[in-house]
Amino acid sequence: MLDINYIRDNLEKVKKSIEARKADVDLDKLLKFDNERRELITKVDELRAKRNEAAKARDKGLGLRVKGELQELEKKLAEIERQYQDLMLQVPNVLIDEVPIGDATKNKIIRKEGELPKFSFKPKDHITLGKLLNIIDFERGVKVGGFRGYFLKNEGARLHWAVLQFALDHLVQKGFIPVVPPVVNRRFALTGGGQFPWGQEDTYKVSEEDFLVGTSEIPLMAMHADETFDIKDLPKKYVGMSACFRTEIGSYGKDTKGLYRVHEFYKVEQVILGEADEEESIGFFEELQDNSEDILQEIGLPYQVVVLSSEDMGKKAALTYDIETWMPGRGSYGETHSNSIVLDFQTRRLKIKYRDKDGVVKFCHALNNTAIASPRILIAILENFQTEDGSVKIPEVLHRYTGFSEIKPK
Repeated sequence: MLDINYIRDNLEKVKKSIEARKADVDLDKLLKFDNERRELITKVDELRAKRNEAAKARDKGLGLRVKGELQELEKKLAEIERQYQDLMLQVPNVLIDEVPIGDATKNKIIRKEGELPKFSFKPKDHITLGKLLNIIDFERGVKVGGFRGYFLKNEGARLHWAVLQFALDHLVQKGFIPVVPPVVNRRFALTGGGQFPWGQEDTYKVSEEDFLVGTSEIPLMAMHADETFDIKDLPKKYVGMSACFRTEIGSYGKDTKGLYRVHEFYKVEQVILGEADEEESIGFFEELQDNSEDILQEIGLPYQVVVLSSEDMGKKAALTYDIETWMPGRGSYGETHSNSIVLDFQTRRLKIKYRDKDGVVKFCHALNNTAIASPRILIAILENFQTEDGSVKIPEVLHRYTGFSEIKPK
């Protein structure tokens, strides 16, 4: 959420950002509601003062008249506040200058890393390999879990846990605090984290106030809601590992086969809370990016880094880099990681603050990035390291986690 005073002082900048994202927000209506609420707050405060004066003077007649007026105004204020807050939650973050303006065709590839594998045979996709190696069962997955369901089994299950544990260990060694968060979260956590209102259709609802999260970023952020840190306690660096759930309603008809787009998966997520310093936050953004790329480089997977366009990135982010990893079965790169700098957009919603060296209370800056997500990353591993007979060589860095160096056809 943006500060209303920031919106007023930077109206054209905010409008340009809304237009660049193709967001549907009526800023004129928002400012109208803000003007009305400010006037009503002043009147309500004046009436409350009169009520107190009447009570001191024991003037029951004046007290009753003021009480009636006050109740009416408070009711009107509550309704204006509701409409105002609803609109405030729909205002997206302001874009950092680096963001390309336009739809997904304007996404900008800034670098490629690693050599694409050269096969002397026609490479198989992960669906074919999964069946041949007896490590993925889609048919029974659909029977039990419904559309996009799957079972990982045998070496497939062990490889899944291996990549997650490898990524977790990698970040713990860099000083990140490991957390296993709850995946059933209250509504305030998803609203505060910026998943609501924009991602509601992709969120599984448990009850009116409880939902399954699509990333551990949400509970890791909400963990510190309504807290104020001392500056010496920042930055906070967390690595969360959890199951993630997404309805994928917004991607109807896309990637309907295989492990690329599923309803349930596991993810190791990086989250940082720091000072309200954009230069420092950009430094953390680069650190998170390096962490994810280090993991892919150690595994030995080729990838490209993409700056997302204004229409393709999430509404809460000010800047997002995606990593797309090479997947031979697709004959193209596929998204595996997403790195976002959010500034104080989430922390303002969640009231996560810190007290600087001068004692001034400010909202923290927040960042988040995928370290690894499985089973999507298994697509790249299986397809890049396959051999002609359908066997798959396991990257050496994972051997101590898997306990095997190759998966052979059954």
